[in-house]
Amino acid sequence: MALDKRFIGREYGPFVYTIGAEKLREFTLAIGGAVPGAGTPGEPLPHVSPLLHDAQAAKAGPYGDVIAFPSFAVVFAIRPFSAALSDPEMGIDIQRVVHGEQELEFLDVMRPGDVMTSTGRIADIYEKARMGFVVVTTESRNQHGKVVVTGTWTGVVRG
Repeated sequence: MALDKRFIGREYGPFVYTIGAEKLREFTLAIGGAVPGAGTPGEPLPHVSPLLHDAQAAKAGPYGDVIAFPSFAVVFAIRPFSAALSDPEMGIDIQRVVHGEQELEFLDVMRPGDVMTSTGRIADIYEKARMGFVVVTTESRNQHGKVVVTGTWTGVVRG
């Protein structure tokens, strides 16, 4: 799969996402293995930290509010990666793409009401075993300008 290296350095974003309390709760319950109830995402299992879903318990905790399950960051931080792979100028057949890997570094917690702005750039394009690889690095900042999460995402384009 021949990908054009001239796209290395191309930037994507900014993409803005406001974190909602109920989205955090639903995500935590889904990841934590809750059994959905009628019209609700269910109740948390005992192994799920109350800091992730219980507003009252979280207020007494170290962060003063509910915080996001770390992998919730994928909800907003993946946008530049998706934009790069679907960039019409790249000419990638998105049906031939598989998500190779991702690495996230968490520098702060995410809270309800945080407005996350994610940007990214193509860091590398290479070929291996007749497949193309696109590596995108991302950075997501909150409304205070603080970097909350960085990511490295690799898409594999099957030949």
